[in-house]
Amino acid sequence: MTRATAHDGRRFGELVMYFLRLGLLGFGGPVALVGQMERELVSDRKWLSNEQMREAIAICQSLPGPLAIQVGIYISYLRAGFWGAWAGGWAFIFPNFVIVAALGALYVYLGDLKPVTAVFYGVSPAVIALILHSCYRLAKLGMEDWIQWAIAGVCFVVTIVLQAEVALLFIGSGIVGILYYGNIFRRSSASTLQSIAAAPVLAQLAPVASSSTLAKLLLFFLKAGSLTFGSGLVIVPFLEQGLVQQYNWLDERQFLIAVAIGMISPGPVVITATFVGYLVAGFWGSLASTIGIFFPSFILVLVAAPLLARHRTNPNVQGFVKGAYAAAIGTILGACVLLGKIAIGDWLTALIGLVSLAVLFRWKVSNPMLIAATAVVGLIAFPILEPSWVMVK
Repeated sequence: MTRATAHDGRRFGELVMYFLRLGLLGFGGPVALVGQMERELVSDRKWLSNEQMREAIAICQSLPGPLAIQVGIYISYLRAGFWGAWAGGWAFIFPNFVIVAALGALYVYLGDLKPVTAVFYGVSPAVIALILHSCYRLAKLGMEDWIQWAIAGVCFVVTIVLQAEVALLFIGSGIVGILYYGNIFRRSSASTLQSIAAAPVLAQLAPVASSSTLAKLLLFFLKAGSLTFGSGLVIVPFLEQGLVQQYNWLDERQFLIAVAIGMISPGPVVITATFVGYLVAGFWGSLASTIGIFFPSFILVLVAAPLLARHRTNPNVQGFVKGAYAAAIGTILGACVLLGKIAIGDWLTALIGLVSLAVLFRWKVSNPMLIAATAVVGLIAFPILEPSWVMVK
């Protein structure tokens, strides 16, 4: 596939329309969204090849920030150049911003959203099933041998044990991939790896937050978008520590509602930032938080994408990509365990998760249809069962 320029109006328009639709109707979190992009853009529309999709996932997972948005930006870059990347990325984000900011306004002005808790009760196990099913598809796409599975196994265990994202896992896994698959004596490869690995280090140079709430929100979410690996699926511990323990912007109950909003809304899970921002500082807080969480992704991807395009045939770069891809699979599976502790707490949620997984493997059910069905189950069952584990009192 030949990369088009931003001046190709037809491709530019197709990108914007596709990502507006995906942002409005795409459910299931980052892995499910990436799986949907893989199905629609590789298998159906033929916008890119399987190899390009594997590279997109691996390079974006090796960078901090939300995976689905970064893959969308990367694909947009390949399809329509630099400005296409900005247009496609913000088109992906915009519907989520409108929906979640509106939910934040409802929560603030109506006092509470108890039905959201009921929906969260039913939908969350289905989200875990969507993640597992999409992870299966991604493993089939890019996992090739025992070394990758060994890397994935180590990352899986470390993610669960530490209950947080570990940035060095992805860089370390990439280095293992270089040692096993590549040729470490090539100078150009070493410089390429240094360029890719330098981005997280540069992100630590953020200035100290000011006393302004908007500035604090912006800087907090810039940090989350710049330094948090795990692509939304394991960002929850980082957000809980900052929002609840460090700044006391939310209590634990409000934080769980924010997580629920991120899970049940279309688009990436980290859209939770928009809801949090509205609760803390109204509309401008939601805007600052949204820009903060997503802006680093554009910069990182637009720096990494040209490097990858230029050096993707180099065996060392390919080795780094394979190692980072394996780390992605392992940490995502580990994140399923971490999120499962929030999503599954009784026999009904366990049953919803198992049935959802069986349905996904047996039939081609759309994500919105599955989300809608489990939301109805939650709305019916929650008032009857009144599970105390769902909310922190």
